[in-house]
Formats: sequence, C-alpha cells, structure tokens
Amino acid sequence: MKKNDLKSQIDAAIQACLEKKAEELTILEMEKGSGAFTDYFVLCSGTNPRQIQAIADEVELRLKAAGLRPTHVEGYRQAEWVLVDYVDFVVHVFSEKARKFYDLERLWKSARKLEPAQLKAAPRKRKTAAPSAERKKRQRA
Repeated sequence: MKKNDLKSQIDAAIQACLEKKAEELTILEMEKGSGAFTDYFVLCSGTNPRQIQAIADEVELRLKAAGLRPTHVEGYRQAEWVLVDYVDFVVHVFSEKARKFYDLERLWKSARKLEPAQLKAAPRKRKTAAPSAERKKRQRA
C-alpha cells in the first residue's frame, strides 16, 4: 500500500474518533525492527461504554465508506478496550481505567508519537511542461 493512502486512511480513523469526542488521541508510528505487527497505533479514550462503542462504530463506518473493512474487531461487547485491526494500523479505543492499566504508550515507548497534522499527505507537485519552441520565440520578442 502506498504510504499516502495509508496516512489518509489513518486520518479518516482519527477524524472519526474526534467526531465522537474521543479523548487523549495519540498516534504511534511503530519502529520497523520493534517486532510490532503493524505500522501504526491510533489510541484514544472514551468516557463510558456507549461512547467507546460509538467511536469504534464511527471508525468502521468511515473506513467502510472508503472501501476498507477491519480484519478483526475485539472487545466491542465489553467496551473496556475495543481493538479495530486494519493490518497496517490498529485503532485502540479504551476506557480511562483500561488505558491507564495497559499503558500502551509506555509498552511501545520506542514508537514515535505523531500529531494528526503529520499524517496529512503533502500535496503533489504538478509537473510543468517545458516551454514549447513557439512560446520561447514569443518570450524573446
């Protein structure tokens, strides 16, 4: 997958989290040699089980609209820690208590923390055509 495609998918997941008022949003870019099974973690918290499920639902809905379905969803019914796995990135939606207990930021402290703005794909530069011979003549005249 192209890196810009991946970043736009992660950005869509982040926007879904923010729309449902997720708290403490963190993005971790996993190191290549760390043994991580994915490239990115998106971590956030909800204040109650219903909000946690709503965040997970919105992530799935947004990415499904973009043609991407999770390969695995875990913990939805209990809504303490919902894991939505998209292979190249995993969205973790925690209760405040579970997030403090598992402390993935500490566990994966070698990962680089990113801000959502860092995931925005840089706009592609347009190639400009070389001036034609006729245009060059007009410029000289």
